[in-house]
Amino acid sequence: MSDHKASIIDGKAIAQTIRSEIAAEVRRLSQTHGKVPGLAVVIVGKRKDSQSYVTMKRKACAEVGIKSFDLDLPEEVSESELICKVHELNANPDVHGILVQLPLPKHINEEKILTEISLDKDVDGFHPLNIGKLAMKGRDPLFVPCTPKGCIELLSRSGISIKGKNAVVVGRSNIVGLPVSLLLLKEDATVTVVHSRTKEPESIIRQADIIIAAAGQAMMIKGSWIKPGAAVIDVGTNAVDDSSKKSGYRLVGDVDFHEACKVAGWITPVPGGVGPMTVAMLLKNTLDGAKRMIH
Repeated sequence: MSDHKASIIDGKAIAQTIRSEIAAEVRRLSQTHGKVPGLAVVIVGKRKDSQSYVTMKRKACAEVGIKSFDLDLPEEVSESELICKVHELNANPDVHGILVQLPLPKHINEEKILTEISLDKDVDGFHPLNIGKLAMKGRDPLFVPCTPKGCIELLSRSGISIKGKNAVVVGRSNIVGLPVSLLLLKEDATVTVVHSRTKEPESIIRQADIIIAAAGQAMMIKGSWIKPGAAVIDVGTNAVDDSSKKSGYRLVGDVDFHEACKVAGWITPVPGGVGPMTVAMLLKNTLDGAKRMIH
């Protein structure tokens, strides 16, 4: 048994396939309608991690032919001024998606800002009406949050069926845990959410056919917690000290990858698993938003 090796789900390769599908559609749109999808990426302040995410998103847009509208605002921008900028983007017909990079500075109410984004341009899928529709049977949101959507896409493109399976989501954030559990429900899984107040998480996780780990705790899920053959989608990106690396740290997931490989049926690596998919889904949402507005 010890020589078992899980199939590695290559998020980078799958995302690349999706990006070329999107690029082809963007070309078709611009040829038949003379319109190019546009994405506005708003960043407030100079947070290093946020800046690198934003650079990545803007580069990805360029790669598939989506026009990117860049808004870099100073840390001290007022809430009302930010809302003003969002309203301008709402009114701009060339912008089909608006993304405000989180977290925002302390003096700005995130919830308030996200609610101001036009429902038709909410490519992050965080507007309460989009989340509400995601939660309701027989309703479909205009946009589904990118990371959760990427998780489901990784499963389906790897040929892993969700219907009737036991799925355990570890973490209950508004950005990943909650929406991914709603998506799994929509796909007819039996869903359990494990969080910081859960008693004996290990025994619950061990029953899962599908594990979505989004707790933000480095290598919290051990190999022994995983049911043999389970599919493991690891959303965690945690920096741990590593003196052998130039940066002084390396990134690990919420799952002990090394141990998990010996038990799981499928697993995503960190990095190179869910990360690239999040960006691909953002591009897909922007394209879908443009198609809705153009047709």
